[in-house]
Amino acid sequence: MYLCYVDESGTPDIPGNTSHFVLAGLSIPVWHWKDCEREINALKAKYDLKSAEIHTAWMLRKYLEQTKVADFDSLDYAQRRYEVGKQRKTDLLRLQKAGNSKRYRRTRKNYNKTEDYIHLNYDERRAFITEIAQCVSGWGFARLFAECVDKIYFDPARTTRTVDEQAFEQIVSRFEQYLEYTGSSQTGGNSGLLIHDNNPTVAKKHTELMKGFHRRGTLWTDVNNIIETPLFVDSQLTSLVQVADLCSYAMRRYLENGEEELFDLIFERADRKDGIAVGVRHFTDQICCCKICTAHRR
Repeated sequence: MYLCYVDESGTPDIPGNTSHFVLAGLSIPVWHWKDCEREINALKAKYDLKSAEIHTAWMLRKYLEQTKVADFDSLDYAQRRYEVGKQRKTDLLRLQKAGNSKRYRRTRKNYNKTEDYIHLNYDERRAFITEIAQCVSGWGFARLFAECVDKIYFDPARTTRTVDEQAFEQIVSRFEQYLEYTGSSQTGGNSGLLIHDNNPTVAKKHTELMKGFHRRGTLWTDVNNIIETPLFVDSQLTSLVQVADLCSYAMRRYLENGEEELFDLIFERADRKDGIAVGVRHFTDQICCCKICTAHRR
């Protein structure tokens, strides 16, 4: 039995505010599930993030309020939280008095999303995310599946699928094929379950898509080994969905900004067959020479 944790990075809207949409699935054998959870939780405890959700994009932002705190790096975690909280309350009160409701709402959202991380400076947050990626890189039993769509080259008129629907069909197909070729007839083959970050709109759409895949198959394969429709969970409560978020973020940032450090670590786990990275695809121009395209064509 294999569990495939799924999350996305970027927006599927065209044009949206990102050039790429990435859907990633990280597959873990069920007998390694507790080991992975223990390893992630130990790192969270190390950085005083025990009950926090790992949301990579929010963690790797710069927090201006920290620069306003004198000798921030010399303070302990409790003092850091107090001083940054004080700066943020002052900022929100100022925006309220100024009557700038749009900026107030945006700022309050940003502060809510990053509240769990304000005791860590940028280098510490970066180190934490890198250590999580190093964990993934070392999980020889894990497999990464991903569809990275360059929306410039995606033509809705040539497909019956939207960007996110195409990405989901690709993840399902590659996970199914992995279960097929790694299974054994003596043991009755492998089974797999998709575990997806919960989003009411996406949940309904992907559930209906999966029901269709079970009846008719995908464009590339029948679906015999993936059981049920995706299980949608609160990512705040499930560490491995948070790790899938890191994987999708790392791939998108590599493709959009050329950021290699996190990408190189998690790409070690891309599903490969006969030396070809079959599990991860970059949907883009034919002449692309990025690391994904090079490894996918090899």
